[in-house]
Amino acid sequence: MDDDSRTQRWERWEGRAAVPLGIASFVYLAGYAAHVLARDLPPALDDVLRVIIAAAWAVFVVDYAMHWRLSGRGPGFVTRHWLDTLVVLLPLLWPLRIVRLYDVVQRRRGAARLALHARVMLYASLSAVLLGFSGALAVYQAERGAPHATIRTFGDSVWWTCATLTTVGYGDMAPVTALGRVLAVGLMACGLALLGAITGSFSSLLLQRFARGTDEEGPPGS
Repeated sequence: MDDDSRTQRWERWEGRAAVPLGIASFVYLAGYAAHVLARDLPPALDDVLRVIIAAAWAVFVVDYAMHWRLSGRGPGFVTRHWLDTLVVLLPLLWPLRIVRLYDVVQRRRGAARLALHARVMLYASLSAVLLGFSGALAVYQAERGAPHATIRTFGDSVWWTCATLTTVGYGDMAPVTALGRVLAVGLMACGLALLGAITGSFSSLLLQRFARGTDEEGPPGS
């Protein structure tokens, strides 16, 4: 199979898989939220939620396997597409597929309605909200009930996650478990990246607007 044929099949698969992956992201996030926040669930219902979460993971695995097959790169696909590999391995990142679904829907409608800078800020903001919510759930699950924990409620976890993603870091709350601290490092890194994307795009937009206004005014004395 030549490169052009692989590219066409790759793009065709991405177009077909975007909606199922977006739905799987919604289902995973809803099931995981119910599993974490709804305490004292009947064992049967808790098992159903676990099956839902596992089914969502299976959808991502199938998508990853198809991309691997269509790439024709063999084991080199893992390192070349390390972000896709990371998304499959880290459930915390699965809800970000919802952003990709939004992008595919916009492309199917024709030309994008928003300028490039606006799209970057929108996608980064939406990613921050989704990542923050799933991160707050994961940290709350890891921290609740831990000895000497300062994050005791989901509200505490949301507050801590907002402070972490925005790189404020008040220090009034901090994870005490090993898993909670690993999640904290990931949220810090993602927060820096997303905040940089938003501020960078906004700054670039302002510079373009000011430059355009200067060009319209013309040179001094004209």
